[in-house]
Amino acid sequence: MGKQHGRLEIRRIRTSPLLSDYVDFPCSAQVAQVQRITHLKPSGKTRTEVVYLITSLSPKKASAKRLLALNRGHWEIENCLHWVRDVTFAEDASQIRTGSGPQVMATLRNVAISLIRLRLKTPGIARALRDMAARPHLALAMVGL
Repeated sequence: MGKQHGRLEIRRIRTSPLLSDYVDFPCSAQVAQVQRITHLKPSGKTRTEVVYLITSLSPKKASAKRLLALNRGHWEIENCLHWVRDVTFAEDASQIRTGSGPQVMATLRNVAISLIRLRLKTPGIARALRDMAARPHLALAMVGL
């Protein structure tokens, strides 16, 4: 159960190693159903979402509780890295589409995000970028120049 950003979220998981025999997926060891029930406090509305997972982790390696934590961790990565790349760096609007260019640019964006988080100790990537755009010496100092 989580309580953040004006909402109450309850997550439930059901797992089964028996159904993996019916799934056409290499190395599947178990399947899971995750149900997320979100109550939005300001509006009073409740939303229910159901997703299904397939994993190569056996029940011995990943209990239902661990699978739920791993699934939650995936969304933390999505929110902390991919969302920043999509929104702050406007990655989806990039005109670089051929050769190794997109991969190189994604790597450079990841390096920039990591440097800002590690060196500046700030979660505010957009603000740090604005500060460095206004004072380029900050960016140079961050990389040791």
